[in-house]
Amino acid sequence: MKKFVWCGRVWVRSILLLVSMRLAAAPLPRSTPEAEGVSSAGLLRFVDTLDREGGGVHSVMVVRHGRVILEGWWAPYTPDMPHELYSLSKSFTSTAVGMAVAEGRLSVDDEVLRFFPSDTPENPSAHLRAMRVRDLLTMSAGHQDETSSAADRISPKSFLAHPVPHKPGTHFKYNTPATFMLSAIVQARTGSNVLDYLRPRLFEPLGIEGATWDTNTAGISLGGYGLKVRTEDIAKFGELYRRKGMWNGRRLLPEAWVDLATSRQMSNGSNPKSDWDQGYGFQFWRCRNGAYRGDGAFGQYCIVMPEQDTVVAITSGLKDMQAILDRVWSGLLPLLGRDPLASQPEELTRLRQRLASLSLPGPLAEGVAGAEARILGKRWRFENNDARLESLQVERDDAGWAIGLKQGGKEVRWWCGRDAWRPGRAPFGNRADAPVAIRGAWTSGDTFTLWMAVCDAPYVTTIRLKFEGDRLSYDAEANVGFGGTRQHAEGRSE
Repeated sequence: MKKFVWCGRVWVRSILLLVSMRLAAAPLPRSTPEAEGVSSAGLLRFVDTLDREGGGVHSVMVVRHGRVILEGWWAPYTPDMPHELYSLSKSFTSTAVGMAVAEGRLSVDDEVLRFFPSDTPENPSAHLRAMRVRDLLTMSAGHQDETSSAADRISPKSFLAHPVPHKPGTHFKYNTPATFMLSAIVQARTGSNVLDYLRPRLFEPLGIEGATWDTNTAGISLGGYGLKVRTEDIAKFGELYRRKGMWNGRRLLPEAWVDLATSRQMSNGSNPKSDWDQGYGFQFWRCRNGAYRGDGAFGQYCIVMPEQDTVVAITSGLKDMQAILDRVWSGLLPLLGRDPLASQPEELTRLRQRLASLSLPGPLAEGVAGAEARILGKRWRFENNDARLESLQVERDDAGWAIGLKQGGKEVRWWCGRDAWRPGRAPFGNRADAPVAIRGAWTSGDTFTLWMAVCDAPYVTTIRLKFEGDRLSYDAEANVGFGGTRQHAEGRSE
């Protein structure tokens, strides 16, 4: 009997553990805006403002009092598709450091050289010897410029070989390789890369599934970039910090770490109108209006507004990152009232209909496709060009067009929707098989225009094919990029 009772207790504990895990992994609860003190009509105006960014915003989620009151994705972006975070990854790396500190594996006051004896230069400078984990966290490692953060070049050895002209802790220099070193330190102390280390400690409790994180050639998570998660995952991460490290009654992160990481640790400017001059914490930016954030290139945001009990998650493909923050402060912040509002079912219906219809604009058809009949099935050959195009051919099918290319020595086919985004796979950048969606239209009698969106990244490329007699001009321009964003090629029909 005793044995049976004991087994029963174990069984009950197991069931409770499974229930707890399921609760932890559940989506964030939903609510109506008015129940959380926000006007649906005001949120509709806010969404319209974001939509006027010209196809730049990809998703938005607003969480008030722990409940989602606004969520929208601009097609072809979807709720279940992870999105490249770029430097928003840094805030996740900081979280891993905080957890490792809480476990006693390291201290923010540890010297960096302590962790990499085999990579230390033969005669390290006094400034390098003085560099601490805290200096990496606050972007004050002492560098005047950055060493390469490319995945095939970054390593602890390359970082430690870089000159350190400033005394660590005294000079703010945004420094992605410094975040890589935090990732390397976590791996050196725990035996796991940051992705694997965070999986049971952060991702699983928050219900974040399918996260990926690029690594360097030695398998160290890049730390400063390379993480992909969904929009709701970003919102959950912000909620964890808004809740001071607690999640469903369980402490995941010490409250003292949350306070340190999100408070001003370093001065980084004095412009009262810039959200990049409000101070820097442990891989978090301070903002105006008492808020803080993690952010990434081209508009990936996790904004926490403690005074308003609000978290905002945004993914984008925009050049002007300050513009999005300005929209949040002017269009959303004033809506966040203290008390619940009377329900507004008609306004809520309009808001939900608007959110369901969001889409990147795509090219607009103008008149008759006069050139189509004479170009279908023909093949155009290209001379040497920066797009690496060798040939191109256009065919029609029931859903739109199939664009066959030979590019960089490989045969590629783009499936292009006529009136809607059409999903597929295509090479992009250094990726051989990126998830994409393409739509197209004849934008003049002789010009066919395609929009190609990379569905897990900020990039949307506009491609114009202009057919003039036996000549074809190919012009491509990406919305954003770290280098050149334009390509051109000239071809002739066979």
